Amino acid sequence: MTPIFHTRIASPVGSLLVAASDAGLHAIEFPANRHPVRRSAAWREGGHRLLDEARRQLDAYFAGERQGFDLPLDPQGTDFQRQVWHALATIPFGTTVSYRDLASRVARPGASRAVGAANGRNPLPIVLPCHRVIGADGALTGFGGGLPTKRFLLALEGALPPVPAGDLFAVVTRTG
Repeated sequence: MTPIFHTRIASPVGSLLVAASDAGLHAIEFPANRHPVRRSAAWREGGHRLLDEARRQLDAYFAGERQGFDLPLDPQGTDFQRQVWHALATIPFGTTVSYRDLASRVARPGASRAVGAANGRNPLPIVLPCHRVIGADGALTGFGGGLPTKRFLLALEGALPPVPAGDLFAVVTRTG
């Protein structure tokens, strides 16, 4: 059993739990994570070279000095989930796509809900930028780290969608 080391990294969105092994980065979890990664007996608290590099790259991202990540990744999931997560990596910094767009990218144009579910189970948020996926109407919908965190990340990237003028319902759903 290959050990998976984990540590906490301070960030502007709270303390992130980051886990890695020699195979790659396994998880990044927000303080209030809707779908935590399943732990096994292989998980150990402690240091690892990939945790140090993840910390360096995340710090640079939050400082506005980095737009992408160069880390070996080893997310665990179904083939379909991994296909969706791979597609997330193709969404450029500072842009957003809809769930429908993401479904088309994985050649499943009618599977927006399934794509949304896979997106929600992304074990490597920020690095695999699931925060860049929004509703077709521009609404900030669903995010494992909470909508305030999604809003923060999109604002950091200059990609926060505008709220339509005079649309009170849109204001309520986008801010809360």
